[in-house]
Amino acid sequence: MFTGEFQHSLDGKGRVIIPSRLRDGLGDCFVITRGLDHCLFVYPSAEWTRLEQKLKQLPFTKSDSRAFMRLLFSGAMEVEADKQGRVLIPQNLREYAGIEKEVMIIGVSNRVEIWSEQAWRDYFGEANNNYEDLAEKLVDFDL
Repeated sequence: MFTGEFQHSLDGKGRVIIPSRLRDGLGDCFVITRGLDHCLFVYPSAEWTRLEQKLKQLPFTKSDSRAFMRLLFSGAMEVEADKQGRVLIPQNLREYAGIEKEVMIIGVSNRVEIWSEQAWRDYFGEANNNYEDLAEKLVDFDL
């Protein structure tokens, strides 16, 4: 399980250090792709395979299914951390997430998310103001 919030900077080549706490759970090779809310999703290979199997069940005759799969899979890149724990974030994914220099790396249960620092601060500020409302909407899930 991935948890925590970490602030890092991109280097001049577009690489970022993945914190060792998170890197240990991601394994040697993992997948980075477009996420929701203009962040990047990072999945361990086994979790990516499970997600892929579930998405294969979506009806390809529905345009929303095709569009979602195209966006998710076309942005997906298999990456490996170097000996310093850095991974290269491809330019197209940096542009999608608005990542220029400062990033926030957060653990979210079965995945890691990479955000531009400002986008995360904006999102967190708004979501934090509605934390109780969000919890109330989830009451049916028996949390």
